[in-house]
Amino acid sequence: MIDFFFAQYANYPTSEIVLELMGVFFGLASVWFAKKDNIWVFPTGLVSTFIYAYLLWKWELLGDSMINGYYFIMSLYGWYHWTRKKGDVVEFPVSVATKSEHKIAAVIFVLTLVFVFLVYQYFDKFTNWYNYVDTLLTALFFVGMWLMAKRKIENWIFWIIGDFISIPLYFFKGYTFTSLQYLIFTVLAVFGYLEWKGILNNQQKQSGEAAVLE
Repeated sequence: MIDFFFAQYANYPTSEIVLELMGVFFGLASVWFAKKDNIWVFPTGLVSTFIYAYLLWKWELLGDSMINGYYFIMSLYGWYHWTRKKGDVVEFPVSVATKSEHKIAAVIFVLTLVFVFLVYQYFDKFTNWYNYVDTLLTALFFVGMWLMAKRKIENWIFWIIGDFISIPLYFFKGYTFTSLQYLIFTVLAVFGYLEWKGILNNQQKQSGEAAVLE
């Protein structure tokens, strides 16, 4: 059983195994903080995405590497966006995406698919079936991260779909620790959606009570 899951690490440099474990740890911490709607989602996410952007580029998983490079940039934006306040009130609380934001999300999805496809074609990296899946995942995660940075509850739907697909994908790629990470990510994403739904319902309830009092 141990050989089945971890035999691929026999030829890996120790430094890469340590880095992958660090990436997993900070990645899990980031998703946990996201579930809690806690600002620490971003600093922990920055560490994880920086590590994975480096490792995935070394492993020649270009789409995955670009995902993490994009995460790094969007984490900086999200960190700024989440901390904006009007007085003591958070300016951008958890909310539902508007129609225009849905359209932007669709555009991001399509453009990402096209861009990553062209990158793989240019570097002649469509050598395995999972390279095509990787292209789809990149688009899903690009939209999910954009919606999270905007604090939109729909971000969890994209994370759930993408994380679930990533479980077998990373296992077949030979990265068991990362595959296990995505299994935990999927569970946390489901609970994250439910927790944000509760936050949203509570906000709507408080808004309704405030309107009655006025």
